[in-house]
Amino acid sequence: MNGLDFMFLRLAKGSVVGGSNKVFANRFTARRVAGWSLRWRQMSSDELEPIISVCVYTTPEAEEPVAALLEWMFETTPSVWSDSITHQAKVTVYLERDAINAEEEEALRKGIEVIRESGIDAGNGLWDVLPVKREDWSESWKKHFQPIEISDRLLLKPDWEQVDAKPGQEVVTLNPGLSFGTGHHPTTLFCLKQLSANAPVDKQRSFLDAGTGSGILAISAAKLGYTPIEAWDFDPQAVGVAYENAEQNGLGGSLEFDVRDLTEMTAGGRQFDVICANLIYDLLIAEREKLTSWLAPGGQLILAGILIEQFPGVQKAFCELGMELLESETLDEWRSGVFRFS
Repeated sequence: MNGLDFMFLRLAKGSVVGGSNKVFANRFTARRVAGWSLRWRQMSSDELEPIISVCVYTTPEAEEPVAALLEWMFETTPSVWSDSITHQAKVTVYLERDAINAEEEEALRKGIEVIRESGIDAGNGLWDVLPVKREDWSESWKKHFQPIEISDRLLLKPDWEQVDAKPGQEVVTLNPGLSFGTGHHPTTLFCLKQLSANAPVDKQRSFLDAGTGSGILAISAAKLGYTPIEAWDFDPQAVGVAYENAEQNGLGGSLEFDVRDLTEMTAGGRQFDVICANLIYDLLIAEREKLTSWLAPGGQLILAGILIEQFPGVQKAFCELGMELLESETLDEWRSGVFRFS
């Protein structure tokens, strides 16, 4: 049992916030690249709810379990900043309210304690709760969220930026609000780069997005010409966000997102030329036979969401099924890879 398993088990037993081990694990898995649509309706300044930030100071090693804890508690996706050189990380959620209550503070304290008990270095684990002005909030994203050129074929940009795409370059537009995923995370970047590098040129290529979250990978794949595309997620909220984001990019009528639980699906059936599985280690290992059964002959399986120290275990498990590692990349504490049947 690794550290995350231990934390999920403790959470399932009710020591932090209660709930189901499977639900927590899948929510964490599915929302790694989570929704980036605006969450509040247009209201006058007198009507608007206040915004607060809940910020936990931790380490790069603990950023994922801390983010999972905050997401479970507040049902919104955190933003994460980390620096591998200083070994510092900051995980933040933004909430439309004026405070967190004593029960939530105790749950947060216990959650960080569980992370430490599982063997993960959580640093000082301190947190603060601060008011955020709405005008400061919106302007801060404009300062820090910049366009990302994935390749000559794909560009990601916020909707307020006017960027001239290169000839033949597809543009995915993002509109971050209180809950977002911008494509900056190393695991997401790797998947996007691989989708671009393997995009169809003179023949059709199909794509499966296993754990779609915000839909950023499926939307990018559609822009790059992949067809047909299948995308699903355990979390109904994530699927709703994915539909909103597809609509923003002019794909509302052509992309479909389903609510499905990987742990309850069966192997076999429809196959795909490219599969992205940006999931946690335990789910990749447990469901590897299903994932590989959905890969078409000659297809590529892109695996991400894997810590450096976990990658050898993932590689061994998939190679035992007859696969080979074609390419891998390490960025910060993450390592991702592309596999195919040998």
